[in-house]
Amino acid sequence: MSREAIAAKLDLALAELRAGTLQESTLAAIRDEVATADGARQDLLYLQASGTDLNSEVIGMRIVLDGMVSDGPDDPDDWPYQTVLGAVRDGWRIIDFPNLALLLDESRTYAYGAEFILEKIRSA
Repeated sequence: MSREAIAAKLDLALAELRAGTLQESTLAAIRDEVATADGARQDLLYLQASGTDLNSEVIGMRIVLDGMVSDGPDDPDDWPYQTVLGAVRDGWRIIDFPNLALLLDESRTYAYGAEFILEKIRSA
């Protein structure tokens, strides 16, 4: 069920509530339709950046689309995003920021840089 269809059914339920005619069965039916609707899919994008700023250069990536894991194109110039901000502008949502505690030890270098994890939720 699409978000629009869910919103429309909930709007009708609200109207019934205001009119005093809302039945438990109406809400149960909406709940059941949502539960059995085609599920949304979560895609993940792991971006290793040269720093914690959203405009930092991406130095590594891994993407999970439709359950398939890929490191993306071999040539970094062909990666879909050169910065984390570029991915955000394309609709990816940041769900995990770099762990700053891991970056505090200046005596060690970290090959993966500052890792951002992003997601996109889309209809199946």
